[in-house]
Amino acid sequence: MRSTDNTIIAQSIRVLNTGGLLLYPTDTVWGIGCDATDPEAVKKVYALKQREDSKALICLASDMEMVVKYVDVPQTALMALQKSRRPTTLIYIHPKGLASNLVADDDTVAIRIASDTFCQELIRKFGKPIVSTSANPAGSPTPDRFSNIDPSILKGVDYIVNLSQDRVMDTPSRIIKIEEDGSLTVIRD
Repeated sequence: MRSTDNTIIAQSIRVLNTGGLLLYPTDTVWGIGCDATDPEAVKKVYALKQREDSKALICLASDMEMVVKYVDVPQTALMALQKSRRPTTLIYIHPKGLASNLVADDDTVAIRIASDTFCQELIRKFGKPIVSTSANPAGSPTPDRFSNIDPSILKGVDYIVNLSQDRVMDTPSRIIKIEEDGSLTVIRD
């Protein structure tokens, strides 16, 4: 990792540790992020997106070791992740240790293991999952590149990660829900 990346990670962690919001490139699209265990930070994300808190947000984790600290992972989930060729978000039941306003009304949470090197390193060094929601106000199209991000989002975050700003990112993750019985339901393919 380059020294500029280490500086960006250190600044990002400072923002996350103080309940601030990041604008950062993920493995799918530009995202708004915060500490997924901090209810006040999560509240800021909902406010910035002008989104009802009844609509759940996705979290990113660095690896499966981190995921199992917050949810039970059935074998079917591991198999789905191994078969997937692109970023896949799994909706797990009965999370623990995450911000309560991040958990959906049906007691589920969506978590994706980041495949992007920067995201993995940031989350690993931060030591906790971070929120990852598309960088657009509710009801607006998801921006496919940094230059298309709404000015209100740019002004509303505490730190903008200066990486990959020329990259086109327009592929949302697959979303698969893990049912109570361990079976899987594809929500978005």
